[in-house]
Amino acid sequence: MRRIAAACLVGSAIEFYDFLIYGTAAALVFPTVFFPHLSPTLATVASLGTFASAFVSRPIGAATFGYFGDRLGRKKTLIVTLLLMAVATVSVGVVPGTATIGTAAPLILIALRLLQGFAVGGEWAGSALLSAEHAPADARGRYGMFTLLGGGTAGVLSSLTFLGVNFSIGENSPAFMEWGWRIPFLISVALICIALYVRLRIDETPVFAEEKARNLVSAAPIAELLHLQRREILLAAGSVVGGFGFAYMGNTYLTVYSHSQLGYTRSFIWAVGALGGLASIVFVALSASLCDRVGRRRMMLLGWAGCVPWAAAVMPLMDTGKPALYAVAIVGMFAIAAIGSGPTGAFIPELFATRYRYSGSALAVNLAGVLGGALPPLIAGTLQATYGSWAVGPLLVVLALASLVCTYLLPETKGTALQSARGAGGAAVPVSRQLPDGGR
Repeated sequence: MRRIAAACLVGSAIEFYDFLIYGTAAALVFPTVFFPHLSPTLATVASLGTFASAFVSRPIGAATFGYFGDRLGRKKTLIVTLLLMAVATVSVGVVPGTATIGTAAPLILIALRLLQGFAVGGEWAGSALLSAEHAPADARGRYGMFTLLGGGTAGVLSSLTFLGVNFSIGENSPAFMEWGWRIPFLISVALICIALYVRLRIDETPVFAEEKARNLVSAAPIAELLHLQRREILLAAGSVVGGFGFAYMGNTYLTVYSHSQLGYTRSFIWAVGALGGLASIVFVALSASLCDRVGRRRMMLLGWAGCVPWAAAVMPLMDTGKPALYAVAIVGMFAIAAIGSGPTGAFIPELFATRYRYSGSALAVNLAGVLGGALPPLIAGTLQATYGSWAVGPLLVVLALASLVCTYLLPETKGTALQSARGAGGAAVPVSRQLPDGGR
C-alpha cells in the first residue's frame, strides 16, 4: 500500500502541477506573451479562455480513458494519461510568442491545452481507483487521500517554482516574460520521469484483475453506466463542484484580480498560493483520515457547510487592501474546501460498480470540472465588471450550496464492498448487504 500511495501521490501531483502551472501562467504571463495586441482586460479574458478550453476536452478524455480503464485496466490507462500530459506540457514551454510567429502562437497554445485537458480527464479517476481498489475497506479514506494530496502538492510546487524563477530572474525583468516563465514547464520532464518510474512498478488493482479473470468486464461500460446510474453521475458531480470552484477560482481569477485590481506583486501572490497548497494538504489529510471513522458524507457536509459563509467573506476580506487579510481569504478557501474534498478519493469510486467504476468516476469528476473549474473564473470577470467585486461572493456561495445539497442526497458509502456485486441501482453493495456470487 505504501507503493500504491506513492504512485497516487506522485502521479497526481505531477499531472496537476502541469495543469496548474498553465493556470498560473495564463493568469499572469500569457496575456502579455500571446495576446499583446488586445487591451489588458480582453487579453486576460482571452488568456483565461485558453485555460478554460481544457475543460472542453476533459469530458472527452473522461469517456475515452474511462472506457479503456474499465476494459483494459487502471494501470495501463494511467501510464498513457501521464505520457500525454508530458508531451503537452513540455510543448507549451517551447511555443514561440505571438511577436515571433503571429496568430499561430495562441492557436498552438489552445491545441496543446486541449491535449492537457484530454489527459487530465482520465487522471483523477484512475488514481482514485488505484488506491480505492487496493486499500483495505476500513482504511479506504486514508489511502484515498493521496490522490487529493496530489492537488495540494501541485499547488505548492507550481507556486514555488514560479517564485524561484521570479526571484532569480526578477519580476520586472524582460527575461522573465521572454523565457523565464518557460522554465516551470520544461523542468516537468524530470518530475514526469519520476512519476512514470513509480507507476510502472505497481500492479493492476486486485478488484479489476478479479473482474477480468471471471470475464465480467463490461463490453460497453459507458452505456451500462448511463443506463443504471445516471442519477449518481449527476449527484457525484454536484458533490465536488464546490471544491473545483474554490480551487480554480483561487488559482486563476482571484490571482488575476489581486494582481490587476489590488496591485499585489506576483511574488506575494505565489507565496500565498504556496501557503494555500500547504493548507490543502493538511486539511485533506485530516478529513480523509476522519472519514474512515465518522463517514465520508458527514465530513463532506461539514466542509461544504463551512464553505458557504466563507464564500461570502472572501471578497470583502480581499477588498480591504490588507495583504494579511488577502492571505487569510485565500488560505481559508483552500483549507475549508479541502475538508469537503478530502473523502472524495474514496467516496466517488464507492458510488459505482466495478464494471464501469472508472467511467463513472471520470465522467462525474470532469463534469464537475466544467461546471466548477471552467465557468466560474469566466463568469466572475463579467460579474465583477458589471456589478463590482461583491458579486463574486454569491457565485462562490452557489457552488458551495450545490455541493452541500448533492452530497446530502447521496448515500453514505463507508463500508461499501468494491467487488462487482450490484444492487438494483447498479451501485456497489455495502458489505452488510453484499449479494452472493449468483447475484452479481
